[in-house]
Amino acid sequence: MLQQSIAIGPMGFSLHQLVIGLAFLLALLAGALIGQRHRVAVSDTLFTVLFVAIIAARGVFVIRYWGEYDSLLARLDIRDGGFDILGGLVAALGYAGWALWRSPRQRIPLSGALMVGGLTWGLIVGGSTLIEQQSRPLPDIALTTQEGITTSLPHFAQQEQQPMVVNLWASWCPPCIREMPVFEQAQQAEQDITFVFVNQGESAQQIASFMNQHAFSLENVWQDPANALGQATGAHAMPTTLYYNAEGQLVNTHFGELSRATLEQGLERLR
Repeated sequence: MLQQSIAIGPMGFSLHQLVIGLAFLLALLAGALIGQRHRVAVSDTLFTVLFVAIIAARGVFVIRYWGEYDSLLARLDIRDGGFDILGGLVAALGYAGWALWRSPRQRIPLSGALMVGGLTWGLIVGGSTLIEQQSRPLPDIALTTQEGITTSLPHFAQQEQQPMVVNLWASWCPPCIREMPVFEQAQQAEQDITFVFVNQGESAQQIASFMNQHAFSLENVWQDPANALGQATGAHAMPTTLYYNAEGQLVNTHFGELSRATLEQGLERLR
């Protein structure tokens, strides 16, 4: 649920990104209010905690999937959304503990701010996790193949009898274009996983022209002219990639551009 996306003008955000932003804003507010009473500011420390968390989360993820990146620049490119949440939390708590020990005057306002931010994030993520434990099967939406045949994801999954990765994309979406070669390589290499590419809102002619222009060779490229699949799955911005196990249940969602590393992270839950 937290990887469902919303579009604000030309920009897209996952719900998890907005939750983190909300938690941080509430932490800043709590820190300012408590700090005013104790005549000490903690906003700089809170920003540093956030910065440490982001750097550590990215660093741990890159180390875990080091071989999936081709260059240092690719490892630094955070557009693929590759972050290790646990690594980021451990680093943030470690820095926060050091800051509390170093500056006794900040202990009360900083502790209060961290508690407010942590509770906000934890309660929302925890509640979402409980909801996610409920069954979320493949949406039974009518889609069209490039040959003009009407089909659906549940029907296709019944035929394939294996895990499925569903990518929602459009030809006007630059991140979609950048990640296509990654999917092309994965579709050829992963014979035990089915890949389906559902175009949102474009015609068969537009799709064919796009594929020819970029010389992409992908199987299972389908049309969803009414964006019905995006509405059913909460994917209101693109690209979005959905991971379904062999039983047709959603096990993971990735909003935004994928690299080989972030795709591999998602595929690990399907193997």
